[in-house]
Amino acid sequence: MTHDPRTDEQAQTAPGGPRTPPATDEHTAPNSGTYADLAAVGPYGVRPGHALITMVEPHPGQERAYNRWYEDDHYIAGAMAMPWIFAGRRWVATRELQLLRRPARSAVARPVTAGCYLSTYWITEGRYDDHMRWTVAINRRLNADGRIHHARTHVFTAFHDHAATVYRDGDRGPRDFHALDHPYAGLVVEIIDAADADGRAALLRRLRDEWLPRRLAGSPAAMVTVFRPRPLPDDRMPYVRQVEGVDNRLTLLWFLQEDPRACWTPWPGAEPDGPGPGPGRVELVAPFIPTVPGTDRYVDELR
Repeated sequence: MTHDPRTDEQAQTAPGGPRTPPATDEHTAPNSGTYADLAAVGPYGVRPGHALITMVEPHPGQERAYNRWYEDDHYIAGAMAMPWIFAGRRWVATRELQLLRRPARSAVARPVTAGCYLSTYWITEGRYDDHMRWTVAINRRLNADGRIHHARTHVFTAFHDHAATVYRDGDRGPRDFHALDHPYAGLVVEIIDAADADGRAALLRRLRDEWLPRRLAGSPAAMVTVFRPRPLPDDRMPYVRQVEGVDNRLTLLWFLQEDPRACWTPWPGAEPDGPGPGPGRVELVAPFIPTVPGTDRYVDELR
């Protein structure tokens, strides 16, 4: 049996004190009663009213270190332990999957193959402002404590508001609030830009009412969630760039019951510069598969 010193009680009480970093004075006396006050007010439904969608490229040579840091620390301390995030899942694009992306000249990923790791999180409807105050504060603390992996590039990181969910099978099957827990075999991120805000509203109506139901019928995708991106706050961490296209962009997440490599031809979604929901330009179609938690599977297949 392999010994894990992180669970060794003797190690935690060894001479010299605990091995975890000591709390600073400002963190030693939390008012836990505040949590009871907060729980008693405000919305607490199950609907994914908001989402964090973040596509990141670790710097060359940092793939394994990034994967371990994100999965072992940041996914929990920087996301899942935060208030009002109620579901999350990590995804990966091997080099084979990266080469399936379109269009060749993308306004989102430059080059279009950039961003081999994707994380998706659901946030309780009506709790965006509460969550954002926490996430800015905790990420500043993590950075000060040396718990941020800086050898990475944020290719596309944005908080979103939920706009629509379209299901292939009507009332049957998992709902959108199950989507990040259900064992889907793949995910496709599709980003479509309309000409302006009015054009986006028209595009959303056509997607929801006509185009997506037709495309989903008989496809390997069980549902598509549609989101509108929000601008990041001015006090965001400096290594995350401001979101582009917040007035005219829609982000679609296609949840697949098959590995995207097995069903890519024909792809049921829009084609860049081809048949699509219009009016709008498809700026990214990017397939992913789920990571395997606790492993470095796929790390050697990224380049």
